[in-house]
Amino acid sequence: MTSPPPEEFRPAQTLLRTQYGALCWRIKKGRVQVLMVTSRDTGRWVIPKGWPVTGLGPAESAAREAWEEAGVRGRTDAVCLGVYDYPKMLADGRALPCQVAVYPLQVDRLARKFPERKQRKRHWFTPEKAALRVDDPGMAAILRGFAPAGAPPAARGAGPRGARRQLTPAAFRLSAD
Repeated sequence: MTSPPPEEFRPAQTLLRTQYGALCWRIKKGRVQVLMVTSRDTGRWVIPKGWPVTGLGPAESAAREAWEEAGVRGRTDAVCLGVYDYPKMLADGRALPCQVAVYPLQVDRLARKFPERKQRKRHWFTPEKAALRVDDPGMAAILRGFAPAGAPPAARGAGPRGARRQLTPAAFRLSAD
């Protein structure tokens, strides 16, 4: 029989927490553009992302975040573009390991009024320029390889087509709530 751990002992956080992100895109002047937003804490460029929403699937949860953080309305694709990991910094200074599954969202409308409009900036970039502005190498790789299925071939740019794979919601149920 082992003795219980001392009270100051805390097991390391080993499970990744799942988030869903929206790679919001449009065609303008024959070229693909992606919409980036600033994070609320540091002002770095990110995609809209957040925690799973009860009752919504991964792509729909990503679309909800796109609305709240960027004022985007559009059409999502259920095919995950890719997954990247990042450390979410908490208010107490600890880092929470997160995994973001990224879903494409073709923008139909960009609202002037949306929930986080006073907390964020938003800007359209080419995928290549957006990749240079993000801090996370995994997100940069997804941006560099982005070639939306709904875009005409000429609008996709010269970069390689990103690996698209169907990932089921069960594949992202890794975190303990």
